[in-house]
Amino acid sequence: MPDPQPDASLSHPVAPDRARLDAAVGVYQMLAEPTRLHLLWLLSRGEADVSTLVEASGASRTAVSQHLAKLRFTGLVDTRREGRRVIYRLHGGHLSRLISEGLNHAGHLVTGEPPHH
Repeated sequence: MPDPQPDASLSHPVAPDRARLDAAVGVYQMLAEPTRLHLLWLLSRGEADVSTLVEASGASRTAVSQHLAKLRFTGLVDTRREGRRVIYRLHGGHLSRLISEGLNHAGHLVTGEPPHH
């Protein structure tokens, strides 16, 4: 499904109010679990069904299904049906960039590579 506003700004320069801060904390809490973060990273590469995510993540089918249910409930992933299969995808480009930047930053921490300025 295409983004309803393909020309929408990638930046929303608004001072964070309590509602935005609380919403951001909720997103970060969902990212703060390694299997969920891995699933989100996989989905940042493209849509996938549960079987594909199980194989790619190495997690059990039960764990993947439970994490996907949480991610769907919190609005971080969307689904669509393709026959009997449920296909998962990230909900929006901001999330993809957040995951990518978090893992890029982690790469610097792990390798000792100096930060970009």
